[in-house]
Amino acid sequence: MDQEDRIALFLDYENLALGARDHHGGLPFDFRPVADALAERGRVVVRRAYADWSYFDEDRRMLTRSHVELIEIPQRMGASRKNAADIKMAVDAIELAFERDYISTFVICTGDSDFTPLVHKLRELNKRVIGVGVENSTSALLPPACDEFLFYDRLEGVEIPAPAARRGRGGRPSGAAAPQVEQEPETPPVVEEPGRDVDTLAVLVAQTVAGLQGSSSGEVTASGLKRTLLRKDPTFTESDYGFRTFGELLRYLAGRDVVELAEGPAKGDPEVSLPERGDQEVAFALLHSVVADLAADGDAVALSGLKNQLRRARPDFSEKKLGYRSFLQFCKAAATSGAVDLRWSADAEDYLLTPTSA
Repeated sequence: MDQEDRIALFLDYENLALGARDHHGGLPFDFRPVADALAERGRVVVRRAYADWSYFDEDRRMLTRSHVELIEIPQRMGASRKNAADIKMAVDAIELAFERDYISTFVICTGDSDFTPLVHKLRELNKRVIGVGVENSTSALLPPACDEFLFYDRLEGVEIPAPAARRGRGGRPSGAAAPQVEQEPETPPVVEEPGRDVDTLAVLVAQTVAGLQGSSSGEVTASGLKRTLLRKDPTFTESDYGFRTFGELLRYLAGRDVVELAEGPAKGDPEVSLPERGDQEVAFALLHSVVADLAADGDAVALSGLKNQLRRARPDFSEKKLGYRSFLQFCKAAATSGAVDLRWSADAEDYLLTPTSA
């Protein structure tokens, strides 16, 4: 238990409930998917929700059954209290951050950008911050500020209702139009939201592993890689790509020779690396061959346009799949390995490549 994260959960309930209802056809907010997602991340020791609960009678019962402390922020007729719940929630979070050192993670459930300064301050205090919000009602400023951001719509257990079939506005005879109405539900088939591009994900993972290998002398573990991916994109989740776990994602990429997996320092946390040989050596050999062919008359080959020449010889060539952020970085690595010579030419205002002798 000492290794578990202690989590404090704060819900800007009006923002969540209204966001779910407004953007998903009256869908009531369900706290259970949020609780399940946090149970996978640590032990929730504080649960507080802020709202004028006279407007959320049924929700109050649901939250009480989940042991959420309800903080009442009453509205007063004729008085502006838009920020009353926000201020109370921010003050309570900061107070808890100072009083409870054992709380390592704060979960801020809202899509309101007004909470961005709170997120920054909690991170200043060395607290991990996870955000939760409804995707279409979350400010673009909030997710990048968090260590991790979960969109409520994508959580396991949230069932978004299908949009109602669009019907014609014209008058319908009571009998004649009936067969057409029967067939209408078939026109919008249940189509899953297309998964994100796995090839783009492979490039992102390869680049991240390469960066971690270059910036530290230690091994790159799966857990460290996941934390880095979340730092790059707090909304990252492997489930968007069709994988149940991050380990399953890594095994898939290992099967495509994007990464290599080896036993790590802890069970279930493998070491991740880029293939040292194979595709990289083949790519360097390809570069050497293309440069040698283009430089047959003795002239050096300019870097500009060279990538297109490689793709003519090998259409699937991509330096990013090998972990390089740019074609120039790939060529510099090839020069370091001795595959080509690379130099800057002020006259040509470009890098020039010549083949090395075998």
